[in-house]
Amino acid sequence: MALFKAFINSPVGPKTTHFWGPVSNLGFFIAGVADMKKPPEMLSGNMTGVLCVYSALFMRFAWMVRPRNHMLLASHALNESVQLYQLSRWAKGKG
Repeated sequence: MALFKAFINSPVGPKTTHFWGPVSNLGFFIAGVADMKKPPEMLSGNMTGVLCVYSALFMRFAWMVRPRNHMLLASHALNESVQLYQLSRWAKGKG
């Protein structure tokens, strides 16, 4: 119980944006995985490219902020990987 209470009250616990930011960012990853079933013609190259840049920038932010936010880094790394895959599918569909 003490370990759970320590997590709840920690600087990166569920009472902070250090917790809820990464949780909400997982929505981008889930949407990207769901889009894998769509044909490449339905993907937006512009939006996918923007999501790649967004996640790359925020991975650096998550690493540099104090306290270091490993959950945010992981959620953006997941999103970056799925968006790069989607961008490659879109590019192959165009060529």
